[in-house]
Amino acid sequence: MRVKRQGFRWASSLGTLFILGFSVGCGDAGTTSESGAQGGGNAAPGAAPILPAAVPDEQTIPVVLTDEELIEAGRSAYNANCIACHNIDATKDGALGPPIAGSSFALLEARVLRSEYPEGYAPKRPTRVMVALPHLEARLVELEAYLNSLD
Repeated sequence: MRVKRQGFRWASSLGTLFILGFSVGCGDAGTTSESGAQGGGNAAPGAAPILPAAVPDEQTIPVVLTDEELIEAGRSAYNANCIACHNIDATKDGALGPPIAGSSFALLEARVLRSEYPEGYAPKRPTRVMVALPHLEARLVELEAYLNSLD
């Protein structure tokens, strides 16, 4: 029997991964042996489990975070992605980037996702060194919470 891995959805928050709708089954899923183990004996030992199909967006479970959890998640995102150019203390100048404590969501969205400035914004430095970091799109709210907690 060939074991097939199907798609599934990962939801990430606070750097913690949650697998939505995760279940493992091989072969005759739902059958139990005398020992109570689920699955049939048709799969080869060490074979990858069959994972459930993707969960539609309508069924995504919202995660509600406290302000403290949001700020801590933002601190984690900042430390992992921003301190190479900005100071570890976001209220101070960095090696390449200016202080960014108190940055608005509009500024973060424009700089992080598109490497540009919002309309009418006067940059703190004339350089355009920062590249877009689109992988941080889901973390912008967390970054904003952290950076605004520093004021």
